[in-house]
Amino acid sequence: MNIIVHHLENSRSQRVLWLLEELRLPYRVVRYSRDPISGLAPDAARDIHPLGKLPVIQDGNLTIAESVPIFEHILNQSDVKIGRPTDLENSRRYQHFVHYAEGSLMPPLFALLVLRRMGEAGQSAAADLRRSFAGHLAWMDAELTERPWFAGESFTAVDIMMSFPLEAARQRGGLDGTYPNLNEFLGRIHSRPACRAAIEAGGPYALA
Repeated sequence: MNIIVHHLENSRSQRVLWLLEELRLPYRVVRYSRDPISGLAPDAARDIHPLGKLPVIQDGNLTIAESVPIFEHILNQSDVKIGRPTDLENSRRYQHFVHYAEGSLMPPLFALLVLRRMGEAGQSAAADLRRSFAGHLAWMDAELTERPWFAGESFTAVDIMMSFPLEAARQRGGLDGTYPNLNEFLGRIHSRPACRAAIEAGGPYALA
């Protein structure tokens, strides 16, 4: 049975489509548009998972939410080896960045989104948060001085995981031309055929 991806426009679920394309696994997309006022997923998403958060995938009688367990499940369905590397050093990097993407990068980026919606009232706090976030950007840019991909010399699924927070950072987190390695990374991933195929499958994607 094909995996069903419940896909919210301009969201983390774009990464799920990309991973499936890289692994050449069959899937079906159910698209959802954001609420024009709140920006949230529509109420119909609660029919799939009680929290109404996307992405969610269905695979047979399994319903899986949250990006990391979704990635782990999908990677286990394919013989294409872009999951956790076997050597210890790159394996540790992979494990770190898998959790860093959601645990450390996305919370401040989400906060910046909320502060931007507050208008003038949120400007001071947003400026402080961007100054703090610059430390993340500088560190990641330095990491990519040492190697082309986040877990080593080869492309892995963690590069897909890191894509969305970096795309969001370029939009609102201060990722500009002063971080050449991060910008080159985004250029490399966006040129991958599987990435382009995923955007075609998921519909317009404003962050790419």
